[in-house]
Amino acid sequence: MNENIEQSIPDEYWKIDEDTKAAGFNMASDMLTCSLLRTLASAKRGSTFLEMGTGTGLSTAWILDGMDAASTLTSFDNNETVLSIARKHLGHDRRLQLVHSDGEAWLQQNADKKFDFIFADTWHGKYLLLNETIALLNPGGIYMVDDMLPQPNWPEGHAEKATQFVIDLENHPDLTLTKQNWSTGIIIAVKK
Repeated sequence: MNENIEQSIPDEYWKIDEDTKAAGFNMASDMLTCSLLRTLASAKRGSTFLEMGTGTGLSTAWILDGMDAASTLTSFDNNETVLSIARKHLGHDRRLQLVHSDGEAWLQQNADKKFDFIFADTWHGKYLLLNETIALLNPGGIYMVDDMLPQPNWPEGHAEKATQFVIDLENHPDLTLTKQNWSTGIIIAVKK
């Protein structure tokens, strides 16, 4: 890896990465994806961010690193064990709200909220309740997903779900999108 890239990695990343490996969590975001998240976050000043699927907080650290002081990030996960790693390393950041919640329950309870940037990294908001998630996005807001290229941890039958999800995104009337055959497979969409 290029040394200049390594120098720009958020400080918390390595500590979170160490705890992630120790916990045996194998669904962490790719570093290239994380870098893109930071870059996109830096374009949204004074904005509201939503991360659906905190995991251990690896991508959360990068989003926070790109955000300005006037922005806020809400991030939820249904697994308290991995969420506790994010809480341990990132919980001090006043811009961040970490929530232990099931995705469907969170979406139902927060249907009235609006966000400028959504990173959907879990089933809800991606394969489930896509329209409800897009409804949370402000016009001009960014919606991003990763892991759209075949992954070693995909369960049997997941490739078909991923293919249908891409079709659903391409046909969504409120989105303009770009598919990238890069990192783990990225799709970035903007709400019209």
